[in-house]
Amino acid sequence: MGGIAGGWWSGHEAGQAQRLHDALRIMHHRGPDDNGQEFFPVGQAVVGLGHTRLSIIDLSAAGHQPMHTPDGDLSIVFNGEIYNYRELRKELEQGGVQFHSDSDTEVLLHAWRRWGVPGLRRLTGMFAFTVLDRRRNTLTCVRDAFGIKPFFYTTEPGSFLFASEVTAVKALKQQRVQLDWQRAYDYLVHADYDSNGATFFRDVRHLLPGHFIEVSLETGVVGAPQAWWTPTLVQRANPDFGQACEQVRELFLDSIRLHLRSDVLLGAALSGGIDSSAVVCAMRHVEPDLPVNTFSFVARGSAVSEEHWIDRVNQVTGARPHKVVATGHELVRDLDDLIRVQGEPFGSTSMYAQYRVFQLARSAGVTVTLDGQGADEMLAGYKGYPGQRLRSLLETGHLVEAGQFLHQWAQWPDRHPKEAISQLLAECVPEQVYAMLRRIKGATDVPDWLVAGPLREAGVSTRRPWQPAPGVRGRRVIAELAQSLTRRGLPGLLRHGDRNSMRFSVESRVPFLTLELVELLLSLPEHYLISPQGATKHVFREAMRGIVPDDVLDRRDKLGFAAPEQVWLLEAAEAIRTCLADDLELPFLDQKRIRVLFEEVAAGRQPFSWQVWRWVNFCRWYRLNFA
Repeated sequence: MGGIAGGWWSGHEAGQAQRLHDALRIMHHRGPDDNGQEFFPVGQAVVGLGHTRLSIIDLSAAGHQPMHTPDGDLSIVFNGEIYNYRELRKELEQGGVQFHSDSDTEVLLHAWRRWGVPGLRRLTGMFAFTVLDRRRNTLTCVRDAFGIKPFFYTTEPGSFLFASEVTAVKALKQQRVQLDWQRAYDYLVHADYDSNGATFFRDVRHLLPGHFIEVSLETGVVGAPQAWWTPTLVQRANPDFGQACEQVRELFLDSIRLHLRSDVLLGAALSGGIDSSAVVCAMRHVEPDLPVNTFSFVARGSAVSEEHWIDRVNQVTGARPHKVVATGHELVRDLDDLIRVQGEPFGSTSMYAQYRVFQLARSAGVTVTLDGQGADEMLAGYKGYPGQRLRSLLETGHLVEAGQFLHQWAQWPDRHPKEAISQLLAECVPEQVYAMLRRIKGATDVPDWLVAGPLREAGVSTRRPWQPAPGVRGRRVIAELAQSLTRRGLPGLLRHGDRNSMRFSVESRVPFLTLELVELLLSLPEHYLISPQGATKHVFREAMRGIVPDDVLDRRDKLGFAAPEQVWLLEAAEAIRTCLADDLELPFLDQKRIRVLFEEVAAGRQPFSWQVWRWVNFCRWYRLNFA
């Protein structure tokens, strides 16, 4: 675990070593226990590999990186954890491989040599790594199926550069980075980010989840990203619901067992919802004597407080609770650090609550936490994608069932039939009709706080940055989940968790996200995930009976991990005014109009929305990165 950086350069130059050193220094928080960098001549070119290490498995110096095969043919820098490394190691040893450490990095290195890209499906874990192959004269960069671990890259004349954080890529570059106006627009208007290969920095890209790229060391040509895993949407032969519950239960508990492998103290992030509660309860179930520490944000006195449910889970598991409360004034105090940590703009202030949770874990001496991230995107979330579910029922001729589902779904808290119908229309209508419906509702593609002319001249597209997921007839929910897992939704959430945890040198593990469990759930009938009565996570709720208390499993009031954003931002009104008054000199942004609109919200004359945070986040982020 840690951070990686490096690149290929067409020739030797004096500044390469210093830039790689600077990139690693910037990522010191990702790996404070060790670091290493090496350069390798390849003809007239040179390859540099660097690593910062957070020691989790095999704490000895034998886990140092870059790591090489004994014959020197392969070298690797690796960020992540391979939880089933013991099983893979045994298989490789039976094939004649001799190991010189107890690290999962060495297992990964030999697994790559033995199986290459096809072997990636054998890995249970989270990973981003780069392998230098001197025999094939290639540099191969790989990212795990869900993008749990980050990987950024860019090219300049005569070079290919990569790192675990975008700020480290900036340190490697010789050229100055520039704002990507398209991503700025997508974020500010549509709240879209981390949904494709582009970043907020022009020409700096994400390696997409489940992809790899190969660089020729002879020519420097960077191949197109290739997918090594994509979700499948086809339903398996109709399994019995009870059998499906047993399979889900078995795979989830197996994943928890693997994710508990560590040579340092573990804990869990507990929000009080079904997902994080299931993780904590499963930890206690598979390891009855394990000391369990939980870390929670509580919004006392707020409608979004989950403290009652947090206390319930801690009580039933005998876990040791750690809680943190935050205020708007503390958000202002930590705002610049939070924005620097995240690297790019993000969706809401709930990320500050998460930031404080990982800070709390580190202060308690816990280096590894387990988290419930990913379950919503596998199990149809809190509201159950009603538009997609209705479409599946309608296009398979189940009209009566569709009406019954709509009625039952709307009986749950914070749901209304109009919401489901609106989602159904957005799912089915052409782009032009969707845009017209948005205008009827008062939404616009170019709000009055943006300036249309410069956007148009720069070629910025004002269409929604996402389209309904291409799907299979009758499997529209599954198609949406597959897209949420790999493109729109989960990638941003995983980015938040990775940056916030690594800020405090904590490794955040996500045991829901294994290929076996995801592929099983995506292969089930949709009504196993969303019951005819509108219950989301249907099969998982039943699978956890006897492990998680029934009152937790049967909750209807969970709203998701949330922070009292309106309270915080209004507490921080003066700081927000200062931020919005800072002239960024961006031609497309009318900051004067933004300030007027903020005052309307602050005075209560306009309803509060997440748009306020996007203004603040973007303006401050831009100043910190382009001053």
